[in-house]
Amino acid sequence: MKLTDVLVKCLENEGVEYVFGIVGTETLDLADSLSRSAKIRYINVRHEQGAAFMADVYGRLSKKAGVCLSTLGPGAANLVTGIASAKLDHSPLVALIGQAGVERQHHESHQYVDIVKMLDPATKWSTQIQDSKTVPTVVRKAFKIAQMEKPGSVAMVLPENFTAEQITNTPLPVTPLPEIVPDKEALMTAEELIHTYKKPFILIGKGVIRQEAVEELQTFINTLQSPAAHSFMAKGVLEKENPLNFYTFGFKENDTVLNGINEADLLVVIGFDFVEQLPNSWNKHKLPVLHIDTIPAEVNEYYPVKWELVGNIKKTLRSLNGAALTRKAWLPSGNLQAKIELNYRITKQIDETLTIENVLKLIEMHSSEETIVISDVGSHKVSIAKTYQPKKPNRLIISNGLATMGIAIPGSIGAKLACPANPVICVTGDGGALMNFAEIETAKRLGLLFTIIVLDDSMLKLEVKQMNKKFGHHYGVTFQNPDFVELARSFGITGVRPHSLSELQTILTQPQTEIVLIDLVTQK
Repeated sequence: MKLTDVLVKCLENEGVEYVFGIVGTETLDLADSLSRSAKIRYINVRHEQGAAFMADVYGRLSKKAGVCLSTLGPGAANLVTGIASAKLDHSPLVALIGQAGVERQHHESHQYVDIVKMLDPATKWSTQIQDSKTVPTVVRKAFKIAQMEKPGSVAMVLPENFTAEQITNTPLPVTPLPEIVPDKEALMTAEELIHTYKKPFILIGKGVIRQEAVEELQTFINTLQSPAAHSFMAKGVLEKENPLNFYTFGFKENDTVLNGINEADLLVVIGFDFVEQLPNSWNKHKLPVLHIDTIPAEVNEYYPVKWELVGNIKKTLRSLNGAALTRKAWLPSGNLQAKIELNYRITKQIDETLTIENVLKLIEMHSSEETIVISDVGSHKVSIAKTYQPKKPNRLIISNGLATMGIAIPGSIGAKLACPANPVICVTGDGGALMNFAEIETAKRLGLLFTIIVLDDSMLKLEVKQMNKKFGHHYGVTFQNPDFVELARSFGITGVRPHSLSELQTILTQPQTEIVLIDLVTQK
């Protein structure tokens, strides 16, 4: 078989269902090999950045690595933002990238740049095939690294001169990822630490969801009876009505949860990723930390670790739950939960105005447990992190590592392919929407159904707020928008513009037969 046939067999062996990308001269053989695969569907997209975002969100929801494809030079450069986003959001992703033949790489050459060097800081591992016979080994290593804790992006660069070469190699067996668990002595020390302190506060990170440890963490919290709060990307671990749920922490301003954290005498930090918010923002008092995660704690002045349990979070919590944990029932003073609900606008009060908070309450009211909401990046992301309460974990997708504008529309495609039976609602600002709006054609061509809500205010609202606060005026952060309703219709999808919350409710509750774009014109 030619090398690209073997490469596709290796992808099939890894359980790959979709490859998102754009074909170029250097990847023609790979496209030809993909066309004969009975297990993999190639999704040709409109921009390589969109391909990486699709692979990112698909990876988060499917629990396996998403795969994207580009050609050399500008195609590879277009992948960088999405690849870097997957690395910092800890989404498993493997990028396959065409490259000039090795005979062209020793001197200046058309469209040639050193892709491995370019992608090295944006990935967990980047490599170029140097010997055609190593393809099965490199593919197996790439997927293993991409999926190992903490997951992230990997890039495999394939020079054109190898693609049609005949080889006899076959895929390597896929083996389970290695797992470690803390030993009995480490667990006993953690139990003693919890016993010693009177007021632990539990901080929940996305690692709890990645490690499928939600049930074990809920048992842990309910046993201790101590307050808990979520990072942006971990929302949904505790049900909204849980009296120990103090919602979300990690905001740069008006982080009401900090009042409760500051009353604690021990922080139990579980599966938290520093890329979401450094501890100097939420542990200003340098409270002692019990670190529970898949990798050792980072050294940080504001993260003074008293003890750490490193290993599989699910099994670690299961072991702790099996011990005689001391009940640590306490609540922050001043009816803090009610204050958070008021400040974050989590209350049920709703009127007819089309504010982002009212829109989010309406979505929450009419969504099922399986509804997936995908947030783009902008001012509305902060509102979603505060106000919207998903009914289950991993049903709110937020980019909070690289915090990348433009992820929501292509991410919705990845979400629908990973979870075809689940409703998907994309919430995006007008800035993020137009960055990858062309992928609506991809979604339409695939026959996917989801809802896009565009917050239409002709500005980068977060930056407007920040500049007004800092300088008393803003500059360079406003623009003019197209008519989103007409633009949607030009793509062959439904475009509507509600003028009240009642109209929006009618739209959201109608049976969906095609993609619907809702243009919400908000106050300038």
